[in-house]
Amino acid sequence: MAEELVLQQGDKAEQYQSIIPQIQAIVEGESDVIANLANICAALKQQFDWLWIGFYLVKQNELVLGPFQGPIACTRIAKGRGVCGTAWQQQQVMIVPDVDQFPGHIACSSASRSEIVLPVIKNGECVAVLDIDSEELNQFDEIDAEYLQQLIIIIETFI
Repeated sequence: MAEELVLQQGDKAEQYQSIIPQIQAIVEGESDVIANLANICAALKQQFDWLWIGFYLVKQNELVLGPFQGPIACTRIAKGRGVCGTAWQQQQVMIVPDVDQFPGHIACSSASRSEIVLPVIKNGECVAVLDIDSEELNQFDEIDAEYLQQLIIIIETFI
């Protein structure tokens, strides 16, 4: 079945309020994790046009690249390394206004200037992270964290 998104103009909160229910409708009833994660990346890319949106999945004690939209990316990330590895290790949302100021930042793309990473928790353990990069400094804030956390709750129902 073909899906069509209704893209919302307006402030960040209004855009999230529009896109999150649409994403929920797309993943509802679909049991394939990879298909769902891929569609989530595509929907976020269409709505916000960030540089990079993707998932890293925890496999054999490292993060392994999963579905994404954007330039090619790092394939594997160790626990505690970079923003993604730190979010996984600490099991908390990481908002980085300037990636050049983050100790140990992994520069998969030199165009990335700011980043937000959210862990996906299942049965008390981090099983994946959602990583979003922007070409602009200070792109992400608590509004992004709040609404993307709502999306993470949806993801935790099927991952």
